[in-house]
Amino acid sequence: MKNVAKKRHRALSEAEVAYRGGYAEGRRFGGCQAMLERVQPVEPAKRDMKVLYIPQGFDAIDGGIIEALQQSVRECVVGTSTTMLQEASDHRPDVVLVMNGLHVFPADHLEQVDGIRALGIRTAIWFVDDPYFTEDTVHICQHYDVVFTHEEAAIPFYQAHGARSVIYLPLAVNPGLFQPRRTEPQHQYDICFIGTGFWNRIALFDELAPFLADKKVFIAGSQWNRLTRLDIMSRFIREGWLDPGATVDYYNGAKIVINVHRTCQNGEDNRNTHQLEGRSINPRTYEINACGTMQITDARSDLSRYYRPGYDIETFTTAAELQHKISYYLQHHQEREAIAWRGLLTTLNQHTFTHRMVQLLGHL
Repeated sequence: MKNVAKKRHRALSEAEVAYRGGYAEGRRFGGCQAMLERVQPVEPAKRDMKVLYIPQGFDAIDGGIIEALQQSVRECVVGTSTTMLQEASDHRPDVVLVMNGLHVFPADHLEQVDGIRALGIRTAIWFVDDPYFTEDTVHICQHYDVVFTHEEAAIPFYQAHGARSVIYLPLAVNPGLFQPRRTEPQHQYDICFIGTGFWNRIALFDELAPFLADKKVFIAGSQWNRLTRLDIMSRFIREGWLDPGATVDYYNGAKIVINVHRTCQNGEDNRNTHQLEGRSINPRTYEINACGTMQITDARSDLSRYYRPGYDIETFTTAAELQHKISYYLQHHQEREAIAWRGLLTTLNQHTFTHRMVQLLGHL
């Protein structure tokens, strides 16, 4: 009889946990829906331009830019980095816009750009990995008519190295992908971090490991085997790349998502041989907030231009401060949700790719 009573009690406890989890999820999602009703829609006037867009191969960004261009110009043609010279010759666009020009671009990338310019077609590139690859971008910038960079500190650097026109353009989010959604229990965690295990992130999570031991934690990405506290952390880690759709599920399901910018130091993880500092905020900043989830991020100097710490985002400077704020906001769910909802509203009203394309096309 005692065993039956224990099982019944356990079943009731599990049901109560499920009920509370469902109620909390419904409250969070309902608040997000209320914020969405307050978003001011962006309706850009279509410019009489034909743009050939060359993606970098990262759907979370490329998809948002393509959709924004389709809303903003007479015609948007999507090409490929391997055949962009031929495509420019065939389509004769007003401008060729290249995303990043790194990683997946072929060896003859810059020869193709020179060929496009020889056709009398204007070229532009948007660097969104600054300042981590200055060893490469210092050469790339010289071949384009216009260079956009999300890192304001890089502007004088590119100007000093022969770039014709350099313009600051911060990153943004694709709200068609990163958005509030209901989640299932398998995606619901106290704390979430998704990204590569760069060394500064490894140091932070090694220090946090004892504190996280009794929390429900989800970490996804590569190189997390660098951790020294795998005795505690290994059960939290899903090694490897997580597709954007799954990322959105885990962002939505977490009570708190941590954001840590990578170090700018040249070395194993970077090619920043010119040692530029990093002030800009990463795309994850916008993406987390667009899901209507509480974000605690390390404080980059550009952050306060786009969000208000303590109002629509939260920040930390040390592991001890991050630990304190995680503890506080896990216990104060109303404050946590209010910040998350305000972050959602700020992001959708100011920081979508449609907003950015209006700015970019204005400069072109």
